[in-house]
Amino acid sequence: MASEIALPQGSTASLAPDAGTPAWRRPWALAAWAALALVAFWAATGTTPTAFVHLWTWLPALLRGLLANIEISVLAMVLGTLAGLLVGALSLSPLRVLRVAARWYVQVFRNAPVLVLVYFTTYVFPFELHLVSWTFPFPDWIKVVLGLALPASANVAEIFRGAIQSIPSAQWEAAQSLAFRRSEIFRLIVLPQCLRRMLPPWMNLYASITMSTALASLVGVHDVVDTAQIASNTVARTDFTILVYFTLLGLFFACCYPIARATRALERRHDRH
Repeated sequence: MASEIALPQGSTASLAPDAGTPAWRRPWALAAWAALALVAFWAATGTTPTAFVHLWTWLPALLRGLLANIEISVLAMVLGTLAGLLVGALSLSPLRVLRVAARWYVQVFRNAPVLVLVYFTTYVFPFELHLVSWTFPFPDWIKVVLGLALPASANVAEIFRGAIQSIPSAQWEAAQSLAFRRSEIFRLIVLPQCLRRMLPPWMNLYASITMSTALASLVGVHDVVDTAQIASNTVARTDFTILVYFTLLGLFFACCYPIARATRALERRHDRH
């Protein structure tokens, strides 16, 4: 049995290159210590560059803007995942018309540029919704959520369809021979395996959607990119402009790198099992 096979000694370390390295000696930790030492030296000697002084002033606003990006990405992935699972299920339907409709949905929104979809949802949907005698605002950030949820749903549908079809047909046949109903086969046998196989690509998709939230500032959403632009125009120093956009890269990296690491860990765990 596969569960009874023991990994050879040292295999775990080979799967995780940093497993035997103390945390304080890893590259990211050394870089953090160096940055702290540099900040301490500037504070002690009073020689902090002007650009860094301005950055420290604008950092809380940048972090609040980053929170707006994270909120947009989470909502877009929630909507995209729910819609994608539905579309993925329709793509496996025995009815040909449903399969064709699902296939066209996936092809259209997987192959459309994200920026075009963001502009599409921003300017096609109204700025206000009128229901009887009530008027509800339809803010731009919700439109961006919808614009990012469309490609996310198409990709989730493909991830779901691929995971379902990766389950060997022998498992279906064996379960049917044991008098399992189709719903029981799907719920008890297929879905648990699909979730494990879907999680790494789903996390990669979330990282991609998070990076795509940088487009929100183009349609008037006050996010971290918009905050960086305001800071750059307000301070009006070349060195600060360079520094603030390097900080912007660092903030997005700090959001997406842990996702990439977790995805690799899940893939290694899946390979072992």
